[in-house]
Amino acid sequence: MIDMVKRFFSKITEDNLKTTNRKTDHDIRVATCALFVEIARIDERFTRDEMDRILSIIKERYGLSEEHADALIAEAEKELKGSVDLWQFTRLINANYSIEEKIEIIQTLWRIVYVDGKMDRYEHYLMNKLKTLLRLSQDQLIDAKLKVLHS
Repeated sequence: MIDMVKRFFSKITEDNLKTTNRKTDHDIRVATCALFVEIARIDERFTRDEMDRILSIIKERYGLSEEHADALIAEAEKELKGSVDLWQFTRLINANYSIEEKIEIIQTLWRIVYVDGKMDRYEHYLMNKLKTLLRLSQDQLIDAKLKVLHS
């Protein structure tokens, strides 16, 4: 099943390969999903509500079926297990996403944090770390949080 998802996401036109040095959409999606999974599990309570929120987000954002969304999360979890830190994921995001897209990712991370209605110290720490790794300002982090809390 993972191979099917890889083939699904790795289809890039030849023109795209000639005009850009970007990683495949699949790699970027795995990196983004890895951040979603990491923020959900940082407090050692990866709840069904958090998983449902992540599934809903990636199905909507990427237009995936349930099966493809599950496979993407499985691959992100595999990549997280094999990683030492989050830099490899944020490096891909920084290289391929605009500031606005990175702010959308931060907003999504806040939505996952607040699935249970509160933020614990581990989630707080990780959000600040991700702000730095994604090269965003404190104001951008707080604005994204307020937007999520007031929506």
